[in-house]
Amino acid sequence: MTEFGSAITGLQGKVPEYIVVEGPMGVGKSSLAKRLAEQFNADILFEQPEENPFLERFYRSREKYALPTQLHFLFQRCQQMKTLQQRDLFHSSVVGDFLLEKDRLFAQLNLDEDELHLYDQIYRHMSPELPRPDLVIYLQAPVSVLMQRIRRRGITAEQDIDGDYLNSLCD
Repeated sequence: MTEFGSAITGLQGKVPEYIVVEGPMGVGKSSLAKRLAEQFNADILFEQPEENPFLERFYRSREKYALPTQLHFLFQRCQQMKTLQQRDLFHSSVVGDFLLEKDRLFAQLNLDEDELHLYDQIYRHMSPELPRPDLVIYLQAPVSVLMQRIRRRGITAEQDIDGDYLNSLCD
Protein backbone atom coordinates (compact mmCIF):
# COMPACT_ATOMS: atom_id res chain seq x y z
CA MET A 1 0.00 0.00 0.00
CA THR A 2 1.32 3.47 -0.84
CA GLU A 3 2.00 6.07 1.82
CA PHE A 4 -1.07 8.00 0.65
CA GLY A 5 -3.19 4.85 0.78
CA SER A 6 -1.96 4.18 4.30
CA ALA A 7 -2.89 7.73 5.32
CA ILE A 8 -6.43 7.23 4.03
CA THR A 9 -6.95 3.98 5.89
CA GLY A 10 -5.79 5.79 9.03
CA LEU A 11 -5.48 4.27 12.43
CA GLN A 12 -8.48 1.99 11.98
CA GLY A 13 -6.83 0.15 9.09
CA LYS A 14 -10.08 0.24 7.11
CA VAL A 15 -10.72 1.90 3.76
CA PRO A 16 -13.69 4.30 3.83
CA GLU A 17 -16.67 2.88 1.93
CA TYR A 18 -17.32 6.04 -0.09
CA ILE A 19 -14.47 8.43 -0.93
CA VAL A 20 -14.96 11.61 -2.97
CA VAL A 21 -12.18 13.61 -4.62
CA GLU A 22 -13.37 17.17 -5.21
CA GLY A 23 -11.99 20.46 -6.50
CA PRO A 24 -12.22 22.76 -9.51
CA MET A 25 -12.04 21.49 -13.08
CA GLY A 26 -8.55 20.65 -14.24
CA VAL A 27 -7.19 20.06 -10.74
CA GLY A 28 -6.77 16.29 -11.14
CA LYS A 29 -9.88 14.84 -9.49
CA SER A 30 -10.35 12.03 -11.99
CA SER A 31 -6.66 11.13 -12.02
CA LEU A 32 -6.50 10.83 -8.24
CA ALA A 33 -9.85 9.02 -8.10
CA LYS A 34 -8.52 6.43 -10.59
CA ARG A 35 -5.37 5.89 -8.54
CA LEU A 36 -7.34 5.51 -5.32
CA ALA A 37 -9.77 3.08 -6.94
CA GLU A 38 -6.85 0.97 -8.15
CA GLN A 39 -5.14 1.18 -4.75
CA PHE A 40 -8.21 0.00 -2.86
CA ASN A 41 -9.79 -2.22 -5.54
CA ALA A 42 -12.79 0.11 -5.42
CA ASP A 43 -15.50 0.91 -7.90
CA ILE A 44 -15.31 4.34 -9.47
CA LEU A 45 -18.03 6.91 -9.98
CA PHE A 46 -16.94 9.53 -12.54
CA GLU A 47 -18.56 12.84 -13.31
CA GLN A 48 -19.72 12.79 -16.95
CA PRO A 49 -19.65 16.38 -18.24
CA GLU A 50 -19.41 15.23 -21.86
CA GLU A 51 -22.97 13.89 -21.57
CA ASN A 52 -24.40 17.30 -20.64
CA PRO A 53 -25.81 18.76 -23.89
CA PHE A 54 -25.98 22.26 -22.37
CA LEU A 55 -22.43 22.58 -21.05
CA GLU A 56 -20.72 24.00 -24.14
CA ARG A 57 -23.49 26.58 -24.55
CA PHE A 58 -23.27 27.39 -20.84
CA TYR A 59 -19.62 28.42 -21.13
CA ARG A 60 -20.54 30.75 -24.02
CA SER A 61 -23.67 32.20 -22.36
CA ARG A 62 -23.78 31.38 -18.65
CA GLU A 63 -26.91 33.36 -17.83
CA LYS A 64 -28.98 31.79 -20.59
CA TYR A 65 -27.95 28.16 -20.05
CA ALA A 66 -27.26 28.03 -16.30
CA LEU A 67 -30.55 26.40 -15.27
CA PRO A 68 -30.67 23.57 -17.83
CA THR A 69 -26.97 22.88 -17.27
CA GLN A 70 -27.39 22.67 -13.49
CA LEU A 71 -30.53 20.54 -13.68
CA HIS A 72 -28.90 18.13 -16.10
CA PHE A 73 -25.94 17.66 -13.74
CA LEU A 74 -28.27 17.26 -10.76
CA PHE A 75 -30.36 14.56 -12.45
CA GLN A 76 -27.27 12.80 -13.81
CA ARG A 77 -25.43 12.78 -10.49
CA CYS A 78 -28.45 11.65 -8.49
CA GLN A 79 -28.96 8.78 -10.92
CA GLN A 80 -25.30 7.79 -10.66
CA MET A 81 -25.40 7.90 -6.87
CA LYS A 82 -28.44 5.66 -6.75
CA THR A 83 -26.19 2.93 -8.15
CA LEU A 84 -24.18 3.15 -4.91
CA GLN A 85 -27.12 1.64 -3.10
CA GLN A 86 -26.78 -1.52 -5.24
CA ARG A 87 -23.05 -2.05 -4.78
CA ASP A 88 -20.98 -4.89 -6.16
CA LEU A 89 -20.32 -7.51 -3.49
CA PHE A 90 -16.68 -7.81 -4.57
CA HIS A 91 -15.89 -4.12 -4.17
CA SER A 92 -16.32 -2.78 -0.69
CA SER A 93 -15.47 0.84 -1.56
CA VAL A 94 -16.40 3.46 -4.13
CA VAL A 95 -14.31 6.45 -5.20
CA GLY A 96 -16.05 9.38 -6.90
CA ASP A 97 -14.83 12.57 -8.51
CA PHE A 98 -17.83 14.75 -7.63
CA LEU A 99 -19.63 15.80 -4.47
CA LEU A 100 -23.37 16.29 -4.86
CA GLU A 101 -23.43 18.97 -2.18
CA LYS A 102 -21.00 21.05 -4.25
CA ASP A 103 -23.55 21.09 -7.06
CA ARG A 104 -25.59 23.50 -4.92
CA LEU A 105 -22.61 25.88 -4.76
CA PHE A 106 -22.45 25.95 -8.57
CA ALA A 107 -26.17 26.65 -8.62
CA GLN A 108 -25.76 29.57 -6.20
CA LEU A 109 -23.01 31.00 -8.35
CA ASN A 110 -24.87 30.68 -11.65
CA LEU A 111 -28.63 30.89 -11.11
CA ASP A 112 -30.84 33.89 -10.46
CA GLU A 113 -33.07 33.94 -7.38
CA ASP A 114 -36.13 32.33 -8.99
CA GLU A 115 -34.06 29.66 -10.74
CA LEU A 116 -32.23 28.87 -7.51
CA HIS A 117 -35.55 28.48 -5.69
CA LEU A 118 -36.71 25.97 -8.34
CA TYR A 119 -33.35 24.18 -8.23
CA ASP A 120 -33.54 23.93 -4.43
CA GLN A 121 -37.01 22.39 -4.57
CA ILE A 122 -35.82 19.75 -7.02
CA TYR A 123 -32.59 19.16 -5.08
CA ARG A 124 -34.46 18.60 -1.80
CA HIS A 125 -36.84 16.19 -3.51
CA MET A 126 -34.08 14.13 -5.13
CA SER A 127 -31.26 14.02 -2.59
CA PRO A 128 -32.51 12.91 0.86
CA GLU A 129 -31.91 9.17 0.42
CA LEU A 130 -28.59 9.40 -1.39
CA PRO A 131 -25.41 8.18 0.33
CA ARG A 132 -23.00 10.69 1.86
CA PRO A 133 -19.23 10.26 1.54
CA ASP A 134 -17.17 8.94 4.43
CA LEU A 135 -14.14 10.93 3.25
CA VAL A 136 -13.81 14.00 1.00
CA ILE A 137 -10.41 14.95 -0.42
CA TYR A 138 -10.36 18.52 -1.76
CA LEU A 139 -7.68 19.39 -4.32
CA GLN A 140 -6.53 22.92 -5.15
CA ALA A 141 -4.25 24.54 -7.74
CA PRO A 142 -3.65 28.09 -8.98
CA VAL A 143 -6.10 29.26 -11.67
CA SER A 144 -3.23 29.64 -14.17
CA VAL A 145 -2.38 25.94 -13.72
CA LEU A 146 -6.04 24.95 -14.05
CA MET A 147 -6.37 26.96 -17.29
CA GLN A 148 -3.27 25.25 -18.75
CA ARG A 149 -4.60 21.81 -17.87
CA ILE A 150 -8.07 22.58 -19.26
CA ARG A 151 -6.56 23.72 -22.57
CA ARG A 152 -4.21 20.73 -22.69
CA ARG A 153 -6.87 18.08 -22.11
CA GLY A 154 -8.92 19.55 -24.96
CA ILE A 155 -12.50 18.91 -23.81
CA THR A 156 -14.47 20.95 -26.35
CA ALA A 157 -17.12 22.19 -23.93
CA GLU A 158 -14.48 23.58 -21.55
CA GLN A 159 -12.41 25.49 -24.10
CA ASP A 160 -14.58 28.63 -23.81
CA ILE A 161 -14.32 28.84 -20.03
CA ASP A 162 -13.62 32.31 -18.71
CA GLY A 163 -10.67 32.70 -16.32
CA ASP A 164 -12.69 35.00 -14.05
CA TYR A 165 -15.44 32.38 -13.81
CA LEU A 166 -12.89 29.69 -12.98
CA ASN A 167 -11.40 31.98 -10.35
CA SER A 168 -14.85 32.43 -8.76
CA LEU A 169 -15.18 28.62 -8.54
CA CYS A 170 -11.92 28.44 -6.63
CA ASP A 171 -12.91 31.04 -4.02
